[in-house]
Order: sequence, then C-alpha cells, then structure tokens
Amino acid sequence: MSTSSRDRILADIRAALRDVPYDERPEDVAVTREYFASHADGDVVDLFVERVEDYRASVTRVAVEGVPAEIARILSERGVEDLVVPPGFPEEWLAAYPGARLADDPPLTAAQLDAADGVVTLAAQGIALTGTIVLDAGPGQGRRALSLVPDLHLCVVRASQVLADVPVAVRALVPDRPTTFISGPSATSDIELDRVEGVHGPRTLAVLLVVDS
Repeated sequence: MSTSSRDRILADIRAALRDVPYDERPEDVAVTREYFASHADGDVVDLFVERVEDYRASVTRVAVEGVPAEIARILSERGVEDLVVPPGFPEEWLAAYPGARLADDPPLTAAQLDAADGVVTLAAQGIALTGTIVLDAGPGQGRRALSLVPDLHLCVVRASQVLADVPVAVRALVPDRPTTFISGPSATSDIELDRVEGVHGPRTLAVLLVVDS
C-alpha cells in the first residue's frame, strides 16, 4: 500500500518529537527570538522615498508649514473636486483646498465613496525597506474603506514615522487596531503579465512626506 503525502508529513513530525517528554508543555521551553531587526542601510527616509516611487506612486517632500499649499496643489492637478476627509484630519492642512469635503460622519455609503474623486489621510507608519504605508484607523486615517474605494489616495506621512523595516514596524503596531499595509497603488497583472492599475483599490497613490522641523 502506497504512503500518502499526509502520512509522510505526520511521520516526519513524530520523528522530530520522539525525544520530547510526553508531559512537556510549550511554555516549558524558552524560545530564542533574537531576530534580525532590519536589512535597511543608510538614510531610512531616502530609502522610503525610493521604494515608494518604485511602486509608481508619487512622493513630495515638504516642510510642515508648506503642507496646506502642497495638498491643494496635488488635489488641483488631479482634478479632485469632491474629497473624502476622515475624522481627525488636521483642518488647517485643508485651508487652501477649494473643493467640496465629504465627512465620513455618519459613514459614507459605498456609492458615495465610489463617486468621490479622492481621499486624504494621515498614516500610522511608513516602512522604508518595502516602501509601505501603514494605516491603523487612528485619527485622520479613518476606516479601511476610505483608502480602498476612491480613485486617488493622498497620504500624509511624517518623516519621523518612517521606520527601517517590517520587524521594527510590527513591534510598534497596536495589536488590537485594524491594520492596513499599502505598497503603491492598486495593481494586478493578467495571464500575459499586462499590468492593470485600480482594480482592487485606488488607481493613484500620492504621498506627501512632511519633513519635521
């Protein structure tokens, strides 16, 4: 009778556990967790910018006093007239934006989000090595749907929020918050490897990197 893959796997597990005492519990054995924290070298902010741009997203560096003008410029260039604004986004940063603001309180419907031109959010973190933006539904970030449905996502990230690598970022996360990792605009490829953007989320990701003074 032939041996199945399942039988072989279970046999390997039994062999590996042969010398483990029957009454031993997982917590009885100390596990070394001295993981390598980061593979990032050099300036993490420069690396973050490079990796974000690799994903075909745009990055604009700006001093904090220039944020309102840059937000207005980016939204104007993209033709955004109806902007979704999550609760807690700094009102003063939208002072130069002349278009309509759609507050997500009460929550906007999926149809309203789909009809909006874009959304502006803050971020919880940026990860340099992977060019990833992390959202955790905190103030100014809103619920997950806000960053997934509108065609443009403008995300404001402070340079001080950029961390070197994924292990460092994961340690800094709040475990019970809903976390979203964003690496570039939504994109997929068909069987012929033709890239299509905007299928599963925003077609355009613009990052405003605030250089803290």
